[in-house]
Amino acid sequence: MDVSRIRKVAGSTMIRGFFEGISRAAALHPASDPERYGIEVLKDLRYRPGNASEYALDIWRPRRPGKCPVALYVHGGAFRILSKETHWVMALALARAGYMVVNVNYRLSPRHAFPAAIQDACAAYTWTVENAARFGGDLDEGFVIAGESAGANLVSGLAIASCYERPEPWAREVFETGRVPDAVLAACGILEVSGSERFGKRKQLSSFINDRIMQVEESYLGGFGPHVPGERDLADPLAFFERGEAPQRPIPPFFLPVGTADPILDDTRRMAGALQAMGVVADDAYYPGGVHAFHAFVWQEQARKCWKDIYAFLGEHVGDFRSE
Repeated sequence: MDVSRIRKVAGSTMIRGFFEGISRAAALHPASDPERYGIEVLKDLRYRPGNASEYALDIWRPRRPGKCPVALYVHGGAFRILSKETHWVMALALARAGYMVVNVNYRLSPRHAFPAAIQDACAAYTWTVENAARFGGDLDEGFVIAGESAGANLVSGLAIASCYERPEPWAREVFETGRVPDAVLAACGILEVSGSERFGKRKQLSSFINDRIMQVEESYLGGFGPHVPGERDLADPLAFFERGEAPQRPIPPFFLPVGTADPILDDTRRMAGALQAMGVVADDAYYPGGVHAFHAFVWQEQARKCWKDIYAFLGEHVGDFRSE
C-alpha cells in the first residue's frame, strides 16, 4: 500500500469515527429522545428482499390522529461511510415538522460501487410510494425527498428518475410509480462525482480535504469502466441538469443549502443555476462560516437558521404541518 493510499484510508477512518462518535453521544441527550416530541420510531424494516443491513430503513412518525406527509431521507457520507443510525437527527428534525420520515440505508462503496447506491435509493423510493400509507403516511398531503452530501446527489438522481423516462430498469421503476416529489432538499451536495479534481483547481485545498474529495470519485466510480455519454447521469445529476434536457414531467422545487466554508460549495451554486435556467424553482442558500454538513450540528446558530429556512421552504411548497 503506497503512502497516498495509507493517508486516504487513515483520513476516511478518522472522519467516520468522528461522525459516528458525535452521533452516538448526541443521541444520549434527553432532548434527542423522539418520545419527548410524540414521535414513534419503527426500526429496521426492509425495502428490498434479504437480511442485509444495507436494505434496512427506519420510520419516524408523529403520534397524532390522521395521516402525515412523507419525507424520504437518504444519508450522506461520501458514498462510503455512515448510515441511517448516524443520521437520526435529520429524521427527528423532519418528523418534528410533521412528516412521516423514511430514513434509509444503502450499499456503500468501494465494495458496492456505482450504480449500487442509486439503485438502492430508487428501490427505497418505490417502496415508500407503495407502502407509506400502511404506516400512516399520506402522499396526497405531500412527498419530500431529502439528503445531504452524497445523499443530496442521490435525491437529485431520484428527482431525475421521477421526471425523465430513463433506460435503467431500476430508475424506470421510480418513473412508473407516477409520483414526482413535491420538493427536494439537497444540502451541501457533491452533485457531480466525475471530475472531482475541479475543486482543487478552483481553490487551493489542504491535502486532507483534497484526499476526501478525490476518494469519493475513486471509490464510487473507480471500477465503473469507460465513460459512455449518458451512462453516468445518475452519478452526475449536476452535469445532467446543465444539459437542459426537457423532462417528461415538471421538475419539483429544490432547496439547496450550503455553508460558505464548504469546499464543495460550487456544486450547489452550479446546480441552482442549471435548474433556474430550466425554469425550475431552485433556492440556494449560503450560511456564513458553515462547514460541510454544518446543519447536522443543530446546537449551532447557523444550523438552526438553516432548519428554519428548510421549514419555510417546505411550508411554501408542500404545507406547514408543524404542531409546535
